[in-house]
Amino acid sequence: MRKVKVGFVGLGQRGCGHGLSNSDGLMGNVLNNPEAEVVAICDQYEERLDFAEKLILSKGAPAPFKTTDYNELIKGGVDAVIVSTGWSMHVAVALACMKAGVTVAIEVGGTHSIEDCWKLVDCYEQTQTPFMFLENCCYYKDELLATSLVRNGVLGDVSFCQGYYCHDLREEIAGGIDTHHYRLNEYMNHNCENYPTHELGPIAKILNVNSGNRFTKLVSMSSKAQGMKQYIAKTDKYKDRLGNVDFKQGDVTTTMIQCENGETIFLKLDTTLPRLYERGVTVSGTKGFYCQTTQAVVLEDIDHENTSYKQVFNSADNYKDYLPDDWRTITEEQIKAGHGGMDYIMLKHFIRCVKEGRPMPIDVYDAVSWMSVTALSEQSIKMGSMPVECPDFTRGKYKNRKTIDVLDLPVIK
Repeated sequence: MRKVKVGFVGLGQRGCGHGLSNSDGLMGNVLNNPEAEVVAICDQYEERLDFAEKLILSKGAPAPFKTTDYNELIKGGVDAVIVSTGWSMHVAVALACMKAGVTVAIEVGGTHSIEDCWKLVDCYEQTQTPFMFLENCCYYKDELLATSLVRNGVLGDVSFCQGYYCHDLREEIAGGIDTHHYRLNEYMNHNCENYPTHELGPIAKILNVNSGNRFTKLVSMSSKAQGMKQYIAKTDKYKDRLGNVDFKQGDVTTTMIQCENGETIFLKLDTTLPRLYERGVTVSGTKGFYCQTTQAVVLEDIDHENTSYKQVFNSADNYKDYLPDDWRTITEEQIKAGHGGMDYIMLKHFIRCVKEGRPMPIDVYDAVSWMSVTALSEQSIKMGSMPVECPDFTRGKYKNRKTIDVLDLPVIK
């Protein structure tokens, strides 16, 4: 069986779990895939290269080609490159891969440059090199259940969706002074919806964005920034080195997006205050709604006046038949492989797309539409929360493009 030869650019926490004690990152999922092998690795830090090499050898695989120059990796006979660097390097590496005719998949994150988005689109259209955006939340069971309920008409016509990225990241952000984590500079220098795609990606798929629908405009608003400053002031290992830093990123940023077909989307970024993790995907339609936080499906025939939220908690369990096969057959080992199983499923299907020449289900147009929300929200906030127009990165092709769901969804009659 021919294996897909994969190269990794970026070997930090997300790439191979460097700095974490309970994760092998994306690389671990590729190493555990019998259809793929990691043959080349790249990072600017030697300690990360050594860490990744040890991980590869521990799986019984041959030693990889190692380099600090991603251009050398691209020339090294790889079939596909996975880019898990900091956000600022995603575009440069992706462009180099596409120009070289090497399939590329980039990790998630926003971008501060609309120009970079157009560069990705133009390069893809000129080269036709396969491009994948690794938004793992599009592959999670909750978001796929919501999508399947919509595709099967259970929720009726959708009018509104919302999603959050709520995650207490204060330690990770401040810790960037030691771990080189890119979030520290991001929060010091920008105020925006900096991480929109975990919640927006699945919603965009549900609403057929870039396939008969598109984002038309958005407006963003950000709260004051006090969470990081207060956290650093009470944390001994950071207060002397970061105590004088003024963080630009507000504690809570909210964004509203309007779609051409009339739907609206609400996003919330909440990462510098104490709270529990939550993506909060909600889909509201004419026949009912789905709520990820409460794991509830509520349909129009319920007694709305006399039913409390607590009574419908976990009612989504009644709709397991609507889940795709990957989630009905997933093993405990696969669930533990990263982010509750969605990393394993995402990378399994990416490798198969590479091997079999299938279209990428999250393509360059999806990537730039979702990533651009970072730049557009920053513009809106700077203008006092004025509306900002969203570019049509498909140049009109969205009107006739077919929706590609990331997995085959069951049809329930």
